[in-house]
Amino acid sequence: MAATILVVEDEPAIQELISYNLEQAGHRPLLAENAEQAFELVQNALPDLILLDWMLPGITGVELARRLRADKRTRAIPIIMLTARSEEQDKLTGLETGADDYVTKPFSPRELNARVKAVLRRRAPQVTDDLVQVGGLRLDPVSHRVTGDGEPVELGPTEFRLLHFLMAHPERVHSRAQLLDKVWGDHVFLEERTVDVHIRRLRKALEPSRLDSLIQTVRGTGYRLSAN
Repeated sequence: MAATILVVEDEPAIQELISYNLEQAGHRPLLAENAEQAFELVQNALPDLILLDWMLPGITGVELARRLRADKRTRAIPIIMLTARSEEQDKLTGLETGADDYVTKPFSPRELNARVKAVLRRRAPQVTDDLVQVGGLRLDPVSHRVTGDGEPVELGPTEFRLLHFLMAHPERVHSRAQLLDKVWGDHVFLEERTVDVHIRRLRKALEPSRLDSLIQTVRGTGYRLSAN
């Protein structure tokens, strides 16, 4: 599945190269030349990952990373730092700000795409194309097919995204607000009861395969998917 990736880079040639290769890999790049533009884009909608240049004009990439990590709304966004600095201490500084990975310039597009894929798989598996299986459920993001104990399960697009997110984070409890942010997007303002409606639809779709019990209600907290 396509990930929305914010590229914060002030060198036009590098920005264009990164953007092109992200598009070739199936992602949706958003472009910012400085921290101020990046803040504005993040306020509109949260990206799935940020590629952040260390040496930005004005507010540096390191300072921007610190601010993003200090904000409850943005602290969970994966960040890959891009920099010409190659000293070990510089790498440690980048990682200590909360960056998930560190890529030294010059880098090959293949290396960068591999780093992006690895970080997304670790931090945001619901936006990757990896097949996921939990219990008797099997979900293939590429073919957009779901099976329950080998039998097809018909889902609407929202239920598919909801199930994908829950399967990508098994055994974790998610509040209704968290599910709204992650599945619908934090820029969409809906009542929390919307989640309950789609959970009911998802369970109904899973009933024929008797796997509806995998979707568990955690009283006073939210929902989780568990094969136990």
